[in-house]
This record gives sequence, structure tokens and C-alpha cells, in this order.
Amino acid sequence: MAFWILTGVVTLMLAAMLAMVVLRNRNGTSEPAAAYDLRVYRQQLKDLDRDVARGIVSTGDAERLRTEISRRILSADAQVQAAEAGKEQDNGPSRIAAVAMVLVIALGTGGLYWQLGAPGYGDYSLAERLALAKERAANRPTQAEAEARMPAATEPQADPNYLKLVEQLRSATAQRPEDPQGQALLAQHEARLGNFKAAYEAKARYIELQSGDIDMRDLIDQAELQVMAAGGYVSPESEDLLLQALSVTPEDGRARYYFGLMMGQNGRPDRGYRIWAETLKDGPAGAPWIRAIEAQIPDMAGLAGVEYKPIAPGGGPAAPLPGPSAEQVEAMQNLSPEERQQVIEGMVSGLAERLASEGGTPAEWARLISALGVLGRDAQAREIFTEATQQFADNDAALEILNAAMAQVEANK
Repeated sequence: MAFWILTGVVTLMLAAMLAMVVLRNRNGTSEPAAAYDLRVYRQQLKDLDRDVARGIVSTGDAERLRTEISRRILSADAQVQAAEAGKEQDNGPSRIAAVAMVLVIALGTGGLYWQLGAPGYGDYSLAERLALAKERAANRPTQAEAEARMPAATEPQADPNYLKLVEQLRSATAQRPEDPQGQALLAQHEARLGNFKAAYEAKARYIELQSGDIDMRDLIDQAELQVMAAGGYVSPESEDLLLQALSVTPEDGRARYYFGLMMGQNGRPDRGYRIWAETLKDGPAGAPWIRAIEAQIPDMAGLAGVEYKPIAPGGGPAAPLPGPSAEQVEAMQNLSPEERQQVIEGMVSGLAERLASEGGTPAEWARLISALGVLGRDAQAREIFTEATQQFADNDAALEILNAAMAQVEANK
């Protein structure tokens, strides 16, 4: 309400000031130029009389000058009279023009706001804005709805022989749907042709055929293809894939780029900016997701109300999280399931002890949470999550990583 009162007062004040200018110029408060000339000529007559009395000007010259000045006085007086008469006739229309100006400014301003603004919405508090962003995220379009809004795809411009080979690949994968290598190739070539829907469907089929042994990069690939199929929109389905990948590989730059993009689309550019800023710091310089962030982060910062200062990429990939060596992995293949379970339990316990005594990065805490979830120790995962969030309470980027890990644990229950 205060906004409307202030806006109305300012608008009316400006309109009134402009109307006063119009009325002043039309109602006699400003004189015509001839009135100034008239005063000058009358002063010249007085000066001429003084010059004659002093003997500066002769009587003959004085008479000739007096006649010329008198002629000019008559001409200027006639112009003044004509101007005054014209003003009197224009007084009515000028008042109408002033009133019209006030109405045009007031109504025009209101009309523009009605078209371009948000009538009916008050000045939201921060809590209300966050609630609206959460509601927008919960009710945003699905992947299918987003794809339905996309314009019809054009025919791919490619070599006819290549198109023929891709068509043969489609037939082969249709005849052998259980062949994961065929699905991987199909996803790659469909994407190359711009058929992103067919590409992510093939990638999803490939992941399904892995029987749980999933490389997180494949999940990010599928999410990326879904985003491209939806014209740059990160759908709830893509979000699920990104959360699953981030819970295991929270340092992945591609996943963090798309997750930050989603935050901006969901009305949380503040969180999107922080995720992108942290990703830029990690680098590496020149990576595709780094270039994408560098191109878009100034706009994200503007939406977040942040004065953006360029962030130099890290110059190298983030340090990998500690994990079993290649020799340890090979040795585990020769163990029985019970022995392998014991080794995994030992690794998880060792990581938990090290983090409890020495601390660690958000990514390491996220890995511990995910590992506990995989082992079915959900209660302990929640305890670790609570401890980690308290430790990184002031680090929004770290909280995003931890929340992603815990969300994946809850999703796998």
C-alpha cells in the first residue's frame, strides 16, 4: 500500500509541475519580447532628453532621434497589445491542455504498469519470496510439457550417407534392445543430429542395461540431453538425475553448472550465483561448463542483486577425492561378497574417523553420507548430515552438495 501511495504522489506532483509550466506560459506570467523592447525605447527617450540638456546632442538631431524612437515605441506597443489579445483567447484551451496533460500522465503511467508490472502483488518479504520460489520449483513443467512447447524440429542437415548409417543403427538397436553398446552409440549419433529426445531416451536405456553399475557421467549426460531437448530448461526429471550424480561426485563441473542454472530458473538466482561462483573458482579454465558460466554469470549476479566481479577459473581440475587405488579395486574382485562387504565397511569407517578427527571438504562429507546410504545405514547418514551442515552452516555451496547427497539417500530408501 505504501508503494502505491508514494508512486501516486510522485506522479501527481510531476504532472502538476508540468501543468503549471503550461499555464504560466499561457496566462500572462511571461511577457512577449515586444514588451522588453518597449521598455528599452522609453528609456532611450529619457536618456535623449538628458543628453540634450547636457548639450551632448543638438536640438535638430534630438528631434530626428525622438521621431524614430517614437515610431519604434508605437510598433512595439502594437505588438504587445496583439500578444495580450491572443493570450486572452487562448486561456481556455490552455487550461484544458493542462488538465489533459495531468490525465495523460496519471492514466498513462497506470496503464503502463498494468501492462508491464505486476498489479495486485504487494511488496513481498524475503520469506514470502523464498516460499514463492519453492512453490514455483514444485509446480514447474515436466520434461514432456517443456518439450511439447518447443517448435517443430527441422530436418537435420547432414551427409546423406551418414543419415543412412544412423538409420541402420536405429534398426539394429530396435532389433537388439538389450545391447548396451548399441544404445550408447545411438545416443551419441542422435545427439549429433540434434535429435535430443531420441538421444536421451537411448542414453536412459543404456543406463538401465547397466544393472545398477552406473557411471555418474552417464547420468549427467542424460540430464544434459534432456535440458537440450527442452530448450535449455532444467525439468524435475533432469533435477533428479543431477541430484543423484552430485550425491556421488559433488565436484562435477557439468552437474554443478546445470544445477545452478536450475536454481536461477526456479527463482533462486542467489543460490545459482553461489554455485556458479564456486564452480568457476574450481575450474579448470577452458572447460565447456566454465565457458558457459562465464557467459551467463553476470546476468545471474544481476538477478541475485550481486555486484559481479570477474572470477578467474581455478586453472586446473579440482583435486580428486581420496578413494581405493586401482590395486585395491582389483584385489576386491577376488574376494567373496562377505569379505568385500567387510572391506567396504572398513573404508567407510576409516573415512568417518578421519573426518571426525581432522575434518574434510564438503565433497568428502557428501561421499560419506552417500556411502552410508548405500550400506543401508540411513540413521547414521542423517547424523553425519546434521554434523556436516552445522560445520558448513555459512557455506551455501557446501550445503548444496550435502543436501544433494542426503536427498539421494532418502530417494533410495
